[in-house]
Amino acid sequence: MTTHAIRGTFFDFVDDPWKHVGDEEASARFVSDGLLVVDDGIIVAFGPYDELSAEYGDVETTHIEHRIITPGFIDGHIHFPQTRVLGAFGEQLLPWLQKWIFPEEARYAERSYAHEAAGRFFDNLLASGTTTVQAFTSSAPVCTEEFFEEATRRNMRVISGLTGIDQNAPDYFVDTPENFYADSKALIEKYHNVGRNLYAITPRFAFGASPELLQKCAQLKTEHPDAWVHTHISENPAEVRGVGAVHPGADDYLAVYEKYDLVGPKFTGGHAVWLSNSEYKRIHDADAAVTFCPNSNLFLGSGMFRLGKATDPDERVRMTFGTDMGGGNRFSMLAVLDGAYKVGMINNTLLDGSVDPSLKDTAEAERNKLSAYRAFWSITLGGAEGLYIDDRVGSFQVGKEADFVALDWTAGPPGADWHSSLIADGGDPVTVDDAANMLFGIMIVGDERAVDQTWVMGTKVYQQSIVDESTYSAV
Repeated sequence: MTTHAIRGTFFDFVDDPWKHVGDEEASARFVSDGLLVVDDGIIVAFGPYDELSAEYGDVETTHIEHRIITPGFIDGHIHFPQTRVLGAFGEQLLPWLQKWIFPEEARYAERSYAHEAAGRFFDNLLASGTTTVQAFTSSAPVCTEEFFEEATRRNMRVISGLTGIDQNAPDYFVDTPENFYADSKALIEKYHNVGRNLYAITPRFAFGASPELLQKCAQLKTEHPDAWVHTHISENPAEVRGVGAVHPGADDYLAVYEKYDLVGPKFTGGHAVWLSNSEYKRIHDADAAVTFCPNSNLFLGSGMFRLGKATDPDERVRMTFGTDMGGGNRFSMLAVLDGAYKVGMINNTLLDGSVDPSLKDTAEAERNKLSAYRAFWSITLGGAEGLYIDDRVGSFQVGKEADFVALDWTAGPPGADWHSSLIADGGDPVTVDDAANMLFGIMIVGDERAVDQTWVMGTKVYQQSIVDESTYSAV
């Protein structure tokens, strides 16, 4: 690949906006007319066009006009083999798994079925502006193989692994700890650190994992200390109670994973809705991470994640945001931000003390407020930090992989461009605050139609199709 450049309006982050209360714009970097220079998929220069054009004026340049270019979105928790059951009628978590998910995921043991779904899965990700995922597969090695093979074809940065489950699921779906260990070893050797693939040791959840299975996970982590660990934690009250029953003696959910030395850097527990304050402190102490999945938590009635607690500066935990598709009802991380904003607002109804004065906590309430800065940091650089891949993706820092998305602030449902007449005189953003206001409008009013282009390793891999709206008539 020859050196090439992208010119446009760029917005990324240099710091965590939760650390800059009252001055969140200090965490962001806005270049109204910038140049991103890419060589073999890696960023080799970034800055104002006027400063770089003299050195790179002869480089082939793509000019993306009237768009805000951000780093590619990072989905920290998603289920590849739930692609075809997106939108299946609710239930709460455990009956929903039995009715819809286990039967569907079992079909991914058939290679042709998994192969076709992989194409659909990654097409949807790229159309949503998502360039990196940490994903569950199924209990079938074939499913994991097809996931990694398709990610390799797309040259995408992914983290995944064989999903381990040996109890509290149908007989046709569970596997033995011994098979899980042997299959995981083979998959790690084939895919981990090959291309842009990274491997996660993946017990589905403690409710579905026997002590023997978790011991095999511990063995894998000891043998492959650079591997990730991805699981679920404290998603649903019935699940939490079930974990106590199948792992007697554990003081809480996190203690099950701690017993097997799985909690530490590169550990992610998805959902984390019902974590105690003690568990939050221990996750902080271990430098582990949780994932906020608002749309799934709402769809399955699991509960309200405490964003303000997770961002407590005294006991801050690493964090990603995730769709949890198909418990989450969209592939879109923009939809996740919309849901996350609303969850924070609802939580603050309790924390303002008007319902129960004993719950009043103005500090946590302030941290629940999801501004555009906090939101887009969480699905770019913040998500990368949560997954320990911020040395590779998440911002436009020189040396990182050139994954990014071009957002159209006028696209989406009717009224999506309402704010264009109020911001920057209806034109392109000229200040960081202009850009943040436009991004907030995109996350609240917009949808996947706001994703105009998606680029992976400096190559455009998705372009929004152009629809002639004049062919439609209002009814």
